Amino acid sequence: MAERVEQEEIFSQVLRAGRRTYFFDVRATKADDYYLTVTESKKFTHDDGTFHYQKHKIYLYKEDFTDFHEMLKKATDYIINEKGDEVISERHQKDFKKEETKTVTEETVSPESFTDISFDDI
Repeated sequence: MAERVEQEEIFSQVLRAGRRTYFFDVRATKADDYYLTVTESKKFTHDDGTFHYQKHKIYLYKEDFTDFHEMLKKATDYIINEKGDEVISERHQKDFKKEETKTVTEETVSPESFTDISFDDI
């Protein structure tokens, strides 16, 4: 089975968003009509410093543009109306660094860290 060869790229836009990059590419069909591909490319770094990209692609054809645009607008409007446009998740900030979580053990909690309360004080 022969691999499908990508059609000629007519127009392209790139959106860089942290570890993700989105590509919006207009391509031509064999019949010389246009369609849109949206590709999400996400960079993953291995422990040894090497990296690879994971890609997900959708194809959007003209007959679906109106409905797709309408559904995308409804979904994004819903999110903005419900949560505002401020990014809540720290993980999406460019300077986010995962903090190491410490577990509470006998070694990290000493008797001196407790307050001595007498029942007579209550």
